[in-house]
Amino acid sequence: MNATTHPLLQAFFPYGDVIAAVLRIMGVSADQQDSDDGSHDWSHLIRVWKLVTEIAVDDPTLDLEMLAVSVLLHDCVQVEKTDPRRAQASRLSAAKASEVLRTLGWDAMRIDATAHVIEAHSFSAGIEPRTSEAGVLRDADRLDAIGAIGIARTFYVAGRNGSRLYDPLDPFATDRDLDDRRFALDHFETKLLHLADGLTTDTARRIGEHRIATMRAYVELLRDEITTTRPTS
Repeated sequence: MNATTHPLLQAFFPYGDVIAAVLRIMGVSADQQDSDDGSHDWSHLIRVWKLVTEIAVDDPTLDLEMLAVSVLLHDCVQVEKTDPRRAQASRLSAAKASEVLRTLGWDAMRIDATAHVIEAHSFSAGIEPRTSEAGVLRDADRLDAIGAIGIARTFYVAGRNGSRLYDPLDPFATDRDLDDRRFALDHFETKLLHLADGLTTDTARRIGEHRIATMRAYVELLRDEITTTRPTS
């Protein structure tokens, strides 16, 4: 595996060598997707790393190598959103990452710090970031859930889990409770439109504001397309 030529490893520049080493330990080839979940595949990792580098410009003290490895491994144990173990996914990923990094030869303190970065990225885990690196990964991962890519991922996951696009009788939950397990559109109001509220860095907040505006504009366009006029009696 050549860290200077492979597109996946180039995307993690200048940390392609350590990314290649981690993949070798895991027995994973960069030429093959390690997941059949298109919302958590290589493209997700590349987007999150891009966001990490954008956010990190404001803080030169960040350990970017740790963040690159954390991005690569933050979803290394994948649990479907419908699985009751979903809230444990980031802890499971952190535990697996720790094993990999011990094999790589990292010291215990750095491994523990990386495990915390991975644990704290998850919305469902509810773990508050204790370090700047943890805050940056959490911000980057949440930003990838909103905006234009967030819209695409929402409907992809809904289809994967057998949900409907929206309730045909009450698309915007005017007279019913929101239920994002049944209707993809409900996920916007139950979670996505509020994700930017928890962003911790100034750069992430700026990006988040733009992405939320994109999503709200989409919802209004959709409203215009799917709302029917009820006959008056």
